[in-house]
Amino acid sequence: MRIIKSFFIAVSMYSKIPVPQFAWEEKDMQYIFCFFPWIGALIGVCVYGWNMLCESRGIGVLCRVVVTAAIPLLITGGLHVDGFMDTMDAIHSYQTKERKLEILKDSHIGAFAVIMLAVYGLVFLGAFSEIVEDAALKVVCCGFVLSRCLCGISAISFPLAKREGTLSLFADCSQKNIVKVFLYLQSAVCIGSMLYWSLSAGLLVTGAAVLALIYYFYRSRKELGGVTGDTAGYFVLFCEGWMAVAAVLAQYLII
Repeated sequence: MRIIKSFFIAVSMYSKIPVPQFAWEEKDMQYIFCFFPWIGALIGVCVYGWNMLCESRGIGVLCRVVVTAAIPLLITGGLHVDGFMDTMDAIHSYQTKERKLEILKDSHIGAFAVIMLAVYGLVFLGAFSEIVEDAALKVVCCGFVLSRCLCGISAISFPLAKREGTLSLFADCSQKNIVKVFLYLQSAVCIGSMLYWSLSAGLLVTGAAVLALIYYFYRSRKELGGVTGDTAGYFVLFCEGWMAVAAVLAQYLII
């Protein structure tokens, strides 16, 4: 029953999919991160299905990539975008760690949040518009799962910037060893699938995801002293953006 409740909490927290609601108790949060990648799997399936529909019906590139970018937003409700923007505001404030953590909690949007989101959006749209190989598309769609696997691993493995907030609550309540094993297994299956579909794209995309995780660890510790719920959202977008770019590089430089 705890696993089922953890599943429902994960879905209600990380997506806009309607699920049964109930009072959260610590014992019900032990396995939440195990199901976080499943939201990415749903996004990947929807993105792949939409792109296949576009190919079969001759839908134009602009419509294809714009709707592709909108699918994660519609499923997650923009949760990770919010974290990305808050993190960009904090990092680009060039203030002390304490002040940056305060900025993360500020509900107002700063100029750097808008600028960096615009830059990210242009890069992501540009990269996806160049993905024409079916194997590369499958690898990128699988990346929606891998980014969340790595995000979950970082949440329970990296130092926390503060002992408050949803991420801290979920991390403290998690059965860390069990959750790590489950996330590592999902990561292995994800990476194995990528390599099966395309060895070159799978290697480059996996490498990009690992480098993004290393950078995230370094940057979050340097700027904030650790990770938070907002930086977790930042990582998901940052990682997915790099994976899309890596898939394009593999498609045109190697495949």
